Order: sequence, then C-alpha cells, then structure tokens
Amino acid sequence: MTLLPQLILLNCNLFFSYNKDVKTQEKAFNCMSRTDQQNEQKSDGDHKSVTSSFSQRTEENGGCVRMTKKILRDICKQQKLYLTPSLNDILYLHYKGFDRLENLEEYTGLRCLWLECNGLRKIENLEALTELRCLYLQLNLINRIENLESLEKLDSLNISNNYVKTIENLSCLKILNTLQIAHNKLETVEDIQHLQECPSISVLDLSHNNLSDPNIITILEAMPNLRVLNLMGNQVIKKITNYRKTLTVRLKQLTYLDDRPVFPKDRACAEAWAVGGLEAEKAEREKWETRERKKIQDSIDALAKIRQKAEEKKRQKYMEERDAGAKCGNEDATATLEEEQETQEKTEKFRKESFDAHDGVITLVPDRGDNTDFPPESIPARIQEDSHMSSSYKHLNFSKELDGNVHSEE
Repeated sequence: MTLLPQLILLNCNLFFSYNKDVKTQEKAFNCMSRTDQQNEQKSDGDHKSVTSSFSQRTEENGGCVRMTKKILRDICKQQKLYLTPSLNDILYLHYKGFDRLENLEEYTGLRCLWLECNGLRKIENLEALTELRCLYLQLNLINRIENLESLEKLDSLNISNNYVKTIENLSCLKILNTLQIAHNKLETVEDIQHLQECPSISVLDLSHNNLSDPNIITILEAMPNLRVLNLMGNQVIKKITNYRKTLTVRLKQLTYLDDRPVFPKDRACAEAWAVGGLEAEKAEREKWETRERKKIQDSIDALAKIRQKAEEKKRQKYMEERDAGAKCGNEDATATLEEEQETQEKTEKFRKESFDAHDGVITLVPDRGDNTDFPPESIPARIQEDSHMSSSYKHLNFSKELDGNVHSEE
C-alpha cells in the first residue's frame, strides 16, 4: 500500500517531463520551419528576379533565344566592341542558345563569326557578310551545308559536331582553304564526292565519321592542293593495307597525315616501297640515315673549325697585347734610365761646381804671414777672420809640436 502513491507520483513526473520535452521540440521545429520558409521565399525571390532580368534582356521562343538586334547590341557592348555594327570585324556569338541566324544584315564588315555551341538548325541569312573569312558553326544541329554562295572570300569553315550527311554546295567557295567536318554522319564515297569540285582545299578533317570504303582515296587523289588530312576514327583506316604508306604515295602533296607529319624521308621510303617492296624501302632508309649522319658530322666539323679559329684569334690578340705591353715596359725602363743618368749628371755637375767654388775661396787666403799681395783693406772681413783663425790654429799646432818634442827629449 505504501508503494502505490510513490509509483503514481513517479508516473506523473515522467508525464509532465515528456510533455515539456515535446513542447520544446515543437517550438524548435517551428523555428526551423519558419527559417526554412524564409530561405525558400528568399531563393524564390532571387530566382524570380534572375528570370525576370533574363526575360528583360532576351526574348524566348520555345526555350531558345532569338537573335534580335538588341541582344546583338548588348553582346557588342559586353564584349567592348563597336556599337556601330558595320565597324566590327569579329563577333562572338557562341554559347548563347540561339536557334536561328538572323538580324546580321548590318554587320557587313565581319571577317570572323563565332557561332559555336548554339541550337542552330540551318545555315541562313548570311548574304550581307561578303567580307567573311572564317565561319565557326561547330556543335550545333545543322544537317545540311547550304546558303554559302555570297561568302566568296571565305577561307575557313568549321562545321564539326553536327548532323551533316553529305558534303555539298561548297564549289561556290573558290578560295576555301580549310574544311573541318569531323564528328558528322558521312558514310559512303558519294557523301564526299563533292570534294572533287573543291580544288582549293588544302586542310581537310574527316575524322570520326562513318567512312568505311577504301575507294575514298580516289576522291582524295583528285584534290591537287591537299596537304593536311585527318581520317582518324573511321573504319576505312583498318581496310586500307599499309594505310600510311599507301596514302603517302598516292597523295603527292601530303605533308601531314592524322596525328603526325609526313617527312621527306617518309615519302622517299614509301615511294621506294611502292616500287621495290621492303628491300627497296630498307635500302632507301639506309641511304637517308647515312646522309643524315654525314650531315651531322659535317655540322660538328664546321663547329669545331669555327671554335678553332676563334681560339687562334684570341691567342693572336693575346700575343699582340703582350708584345705591346713589353714594348711599353722597355720604353718606360729606358726613360727611367735616362732620367737617372740626367739626375746623376746634374748631381756631379753641382758637386764639381761646389768644389770649384770652395777651392776658389781657399786660394784667396795667403799661405805666408805678410799680406803683400792683398792689403788688409782689400780682403773681406769674413776672409780676414778665417785667416786669423787659421793662423791661430797654426800657432797652436806649432806649440803642441814643440811641447811634444821637449817631452820626447826629456
């Protein structure tokens, strides 16, 4: 009986604590939900603002962007081009989402037009671009080559990564030099037969199509200026025996095939192989290697001669400088000796003159006691004093001699 009230009290405490925790969690959840709602509203507002701004700048048609004059002007302004359309010679319209070519009539001065990676389905409305040299239409939805008759100065056309099944309508481009039509739907010889009517093409990219007939070589042979050819990614490579040698021999102007160049050595070996088989190719390759080794050796010898001449010139210059230095040293030594001799002569002359002057002074003093030749008034005072001093020295010496004699006698 005593345990029942305690159990009831314990259950009540647990109930109240559970309710309290539930209320706390509900408050927290409500706060989080409000925050999420605010964030969602904010993001919706941002998305709506972006969408509205985009709709203000462009006009949508079925999910694609129309190429309007206003959009073209805005693009020119963004890319810091001329706002006057006819003054621009290049225009970047790639990655814009256009589905149709239009409103380009005012851009008559364009020389390069980029339309890569849009949704274009047709080549059209390019009649006003008579100065165009380069046209880039890769990565679109084009399935036919057409409407290029007005582009008489077009030099390069890139129409890769489209859905073109036949090469056509290119004979009107008299100076077309580069045609890139990789990653399309070309399959048979008839699909590329139109290339025979395009003799100006020198760079041709047919890679990653569905070409499988080896007879396409006859079409390529009919292109007199073909120098660069790319057939990678086609089944025809596996069906042409000795693929690289065969194409090198049959395409006389070819300088680059697929992923590497065709060197003169490769062409000579391929032509020898076509005439005499593997033995002729081996002999021709040995001739080229011998010639290359000789050329390398001649270059080494020429370099050695140049170095030897430079060393000889340097040695000769050093000898000349040394001789010049020795000559200057001899001249300096001779000048020094002459100066020393001149100094010595001057010293001897000065000494001699000094001695002569001293002897002259001494001769003025008489040896006898009487001064008959030179009266006292004619002798200077200094000479008289000297004469008196000398006479006193004589008397002193005489007295000393007398004393010495006396002492010696004693």
